[in-house]
Amino acid sequence: MPEIEPIPLSQLTTLQTGAAPARMVDAATRDELVAELLETWGRGDAWFVLGGGSNLFVGDEPFDGTVVRILTRGIERIDAPEGRARVRVEAGHDWDALVAHAVENGWAGIEAMSGIPGTVGAAPVQNIGAYGQEIVQSLLEVELIDEATGEISVVPAADLGLGFRTSVLKHHYGSVPARSAVILSVTLDLADVGPDARVEPGEQLRTSLGIERGAGAGLAEIRERVLSTRRGKGMVLDPSDPDTASAGSFFQNAIVSEQFARTLPDACPRWPLVPDADPVLVIPLDAFDGYVPRAAARSTDVKVSSAWLIEQSGFRKGFALPRSRAGLSTKHALALTNRGGATAEELAELARYIGQRVQSEFGLLLQPEPVLVNVEL
Repeated sequence: MPEIEPIPLSQLTTLQTGAAPARMVDAATRDELVAELLETWGRGDAWFVLGGGSNLFVGDEPFDGTVVRILTRGIERIDAPEGRARVRVEAGHDWDALVAHAVENGWAGIEAMSGIPGTVGAAPVQNIGAYGQEIVQSLLEVELIDEATGEISVVPAADLGLGFRTSVLKHHYGSVPARSAVILSVTLDLADVGPDARVEPGEQLRTSLGIERGAGAGLAEIRERVLSTRRGKGMVLDPSDPDTASAGSFFQNAIVSEQFARTLPDACPRWPLVPDADPVLVIPLDAFDGYVPRAAARSTDVKVSSAWLIEQSGFRKGFALPRSRAGLSTKHALALTNRGGATAEELAELARYIGQRVQSEFGLLLQPEPVLVNVEL
């Protein structure tokens, strides 16, 4: 089994924190990955899997368990209906490399998610998304292995509980996943439009990238515009840009009720979420008396800008506590950055301070987006 000398997690995560764990294994093939997970679970070790390390916040104390690095690679096109491109991708494949491959081949559906760091296997766990696209829109199924049974199964996207930056597989701060499992491969269903086709971007993408309604845009053009926009926010990994030493957005945009949203200032950006459709009402003919009951009133949840709440709580971009090596990005108020040698505790201290101020000002408790390992907020 490919056990290696443990590497400090500060070298393997984009937030650059964490000591070397007790044990580390590199799994370069699907068989190695399955075998190591089964062995680790059989020993009863504490464990976690590591892909690109872009959505992890790891504490300063050594992790007393096994870290399994998923290094599997590969894209396979499989049978699909006319006009569709279905691809099965290994979990360790770089996400942005997959997007680049799709754009080059004229497969539409994930181009707005260009530049998101991390691996393909992590994408459904987080239900990644950007500029109006989310992986839930193109995800067909995943192949995964369950910790409880050790069994490998193919699970349709509908059974993963995919929501805003969440799924049944995600380890949210303060809770455990509803299903403890590791993704082995991901199957996406994309539109096969051809490399020279022009597509009509969605409203959020048009607005964000300055594309006029009805103008259309090529997939390569959309990808370049997205990458340029993300670079301007420090959201494309770049060793020369200290703002990219982050986990992306550290705090999630908050999902609140309509009633709570009305308590926030009118200037706070917000986006109503479309509620699920009403269930079909079936009335047996022998029981129908001519009266159809009125549908119950339904509240619409609202997504509000956590970046706006942070800035309106007194935190300018680039803010740092005295003598701390952790700070807000100079480009993006949602990103906590490691300005060089910051400990996990320095970053946690900043996160706690920001969270307390926002809660005091607006009565809303911000939720961290990364998975926290060996660290408390």
